[in-house]
Amino acid sequence: MVHLIFTASYTNEISTLAFDPEAGSLTVSSTVKVGHHPSWITFYPGDHSLIFTGLEQADGKALVLKFDDQGKGKIVAEAPSGGADPCTLLATKDKLYIGNYSAGTVSTFPISSDAPYLLSSSPSSIQLTGKGPNASRQEGSHPHQVYISDEHGELLVPDLGGDAVRRFKIGADGGLEHRADIQFSPGGGPRHVALHDGFLYTLLELSSDLVKHKFPVYPEQPTFVKSVPTMSNPFPQPNDMLAAEVLIPKPNSTYPTPYLYLSNRNDPSPEGDIISIFAISGPDTLELVTEVRSGLNHLRGMVFGGVDDKWLVAGGANGGGVKVFERIDGGRNLKVIAENSHVEGITGFLWK
Repeated sequence: MVHLIFTASYTNEISTLAFDPEAGSLTVSSTVKVGHHPSWITFYPGDHSLIFTGLEQADGKALVLKFDDQGKGKIVAEAPSGGADPCTLLATKDKLYIGNYSAGTVSTFPISSDAPYLLSSSPSSIQLTGKGPNASRQEGSHPHQVYISDEHGELLVPDLGGDAVRRFKIGADGGLEHRADIQFSPGGGPRHVALHDGFLYTLLELSSDLVKHKFPVYPEQPTFVKSVPTMSNPFPQPNDMLAAEVLIPKPNSTYPTPYLYLSNRNDPSPEGDIISIFAISGPDTLELVTEVRSGLNHLRGMVFGGVDDKWLVAGGANGGGVKVFERIDGGRNLKVIAENSHVEGITGFLWK
């Protein structure tokens, strides 16, 4: 069976990759030109033919694309994103949430699975405010992810510029109300989060740290558990190493033990950037168990897919192309089973 994988990128295109696990092949089956830096892509829930993206540019745009069964796509709607450089998007049945990095805004569109898809000519927006000690990266708020916790009824927004994860209550109409913040060490730069079994894991991009909090339902407050480096031998600060993605695939019969996987960028090693794998099973557990040299440069995006999340696709934005890894040793390690070194500028993925 051939699996289709859509790619976000720092090019002007969204590509469709065809992954054949039996043949061990990964090929480009089609591309669609969309505009400057469609660096994040997200599905419409329940319809994987409908994808939303943002163009990272000064006049940020939100686009809707429709794909056929062969993975060929076309733009079917577009509108202003609500600010400069939209870098993260998330769709629900009736709302599209967008984080505009440079503008420091979180925007909301009413949407539909049918044309015209974007049900407003412009979104409603909330301006974030904050800054940190890193003058070049934290001169203002920079939302870097929009992440929904259904259990908490919240939209979580890691604010890299403000050293905080912003918590927004999601109203019955999908509207947002700021509820509270989770603060982090100055200069850490929260980038992405993941939730598992009542705990929140936050990846700090600028300091390359991973932080674990117990995360009860509001109004009970989060409690700090532990903070650890994202790699076994971290470089002295400041350095150009930047943590990027954090993922926790849901445990299943094939992989019953939960592990956390994160990507590190800009490693000077000729073997490329590291994918770090952490044990997280116990309430106080946050232990690095494996480091996998990826052969990728600037490993920004990676996503699990396939039956039981057997495979992990990862890309090097600055070199190395795209690789598909298989989880082995119960999820404690990875091995490459397919790759394409010719795909450039990849920043994210979706498995169809």
